[in-house]
Amino acid sequence: MASLASHDYYRDDMTQMPALRSIAQTLCLDKRVRKVTAAEAYALAKSQHDVMDTDLPIYPPAARRLGLPEGATVLNNCHGRIVGRTAKARRFYTRMEPTERRKVEADLREAVYALQRHPLIKAEAILGLDPDLMIKATIVTTEDDAVNVFNWLANFTPYEELAEAYAKSPRLPIPDILVVGFNHWKTTDPYYHNEGGSQLALVDEDANVIFNLGMRYFGERKKGTLTLAWTSGMRLGMAACHGGIKEIDFSGCQAKRDRDMGKRSIAFFGLSGTGKSSHTNSHDNGGTLPAGFSKVVLHDDAFQIDCAGKVCRVWEPTLFDKTDSRPLGHPDWRYMISTMNLALTESDGQILPLGQDVRNPNGRALIDRDLLGTYVNRCSFPDVMVWLMKDTCLPPVVRFADKRLAVAMGASLMTRRNLAENVSEDELKKLVFEPFANPFRVYELWKDVEAFLNVFEAGAVGYAFNSVGFWKTSDREVRKIPLQTSLTLQTALLLEQLEWEEWDLLPGAQLPKRESVERLLPGYAETYDPAAVENHDRYLETLRDRFHQRRVFLQNSDLHHQPELLMGLVNALMIRA
Repeated sequence: MASLASHDYYRDDMTQMPALRSIAQTLCLDKRVRKVTAAEAYALAKSQHDVMDTDLPIYPPAARRLGLPEGATVLNNCHGRIVGRTAKARRFYTRMEPTERRKVEADLREAVYALQRHPLIKAEAILGLDPDLMIKATIVTTEDDAVNVFNWLANFTPYEELAEAYAKSPRLPIPDILVVGFNHWKTTDPYYHNEGGSQLALVDEDANVIFNLGMRYFGERKKGTLTLAWTSGMRLGMAACHGGIKEIDFSGCQAKRDRDMGKRSIAFFGLSGTGKSSHTNSHDNGGTLPAGFSKVVLHDDAFQIDCAGKVCRVWEPTLFDKTDSRPLGHPDWRYMISTMNLALTESDGQILPLGQDVRNPNGRALIDRDLLGTYVNRCSFPDVMVWLMKDTCLPPVVRFADKRLAVAMGASLMTRRNLAENVSEDELKKLVFEPFANPFRVYELWKDVEAFLNVFEAGAVGYAFNSVGFWKTSDREVRKIPLQTSLTLQTALLLEQLEWEEWDLLPGAQLPKRESVERLLPGYAETYDPAAVENHDRYLETLRDRFHQRRVFLQNSDLHHQPELLMGLVNALMIRA
């Protein structure tokens, strides 16, 4: 077996089982909690008051995989005020002082007592599709939350589907994952987050347990479970990646130079709206890949890098994507499994989900991985690592010759909040840092820094793509960076078509030489030259401030517990201007 049940993990001293795991485990083993399959959860979900049936067929291969009846149709689950993640609701048990722990444990026991007044169901899944990295997970929630159980099973893999492979997979020193949901939880205690409704995501990453209280949004179940999987991978010495990765094989191309590139993997790290999925899922990089190439995709959102084995492994067989750019008739709709917070419309006598965020922001769908074309469950180690930044001071592409600068830029990845998150209007306007584009990290930042430093030392080369626009006269008046430009640059990195020169403002960083980039993108050098921007003094002032903010962010993080590591990153972020 892969991960370990509680009894096996703590068998040498059962008193070492943490309180949160004991509470979750006891609930899971209550004989009144009914275990359901994906098909049973789907049937229960149809009767939920907040779930609407549509006439859009569930992608048939996915329906068969989940054991659904012939002709099963997509269910649309709509929520109220909150239609995104709520980071402020998270509480991390392992970081609490003893007095705080005792309070939270008591409150949790009371919440579970209230939960047990409801009919309860549970389901089991396997996280991970590569036989060398599989973890068992169990979810428990109320019967009237069956749609989240169905979506959770569809997002990961029902246990029965991979039971044989799981039984043969290597035994891992990791406990099974336990997830508990209770949508009806209410509190007036100011200790807990109450913006838009009572919400608590209580995490114990050491015990591999998460409680989602007062949280209807499926993204909380998905990302909570995935967070524990990522963390488990970290405990096994792998880098946790909130990103997309694909592998391009050029060996079938006509030109010898292209053929000689062989297979190349490229990974993209960015939050919603930065182009992560667009880069990962693009069929041919906007027509810039040479004829004869072949492509496989691992995933567009989550994977693990194994530096020792020089491979990457995937966790999920589906995509959880926004539908804001998918109008009616878009070819992607044929791959749908389930939708969330979408409007409905009637077309030719059929009730269909309507994307494009007509009803509310952050409409989402679970989509089968067949959308990506040919996919794999493991791929080669990344040759290219791209941070997708929202920083107007950066040109469209920057190469990091200094490995510590590459890690420092990932650890201080700058972005802006977006409507995929449950935050205030003021928060949406602020620049924020999200290390390695992973808001779901629950362990110390220095551990991620060490992990990604290992990735670059193992041979990956780091780059930044600016996905928001490049300075024209100010931070607000910018030159657009079309997606086609970025896709062209992506192909250039894969085929090593660019020559590089030092960026005089940032030691350790490089920009494309004029002649090499102009061959691919005429007018690029004039449009995106940092030395030629208007209002140059203000540009330099803003550039210095942005990198000062990066240094301050890292200095105020837990990296101060690793002073040598911290100083290496801070010194790499010095602007020479």
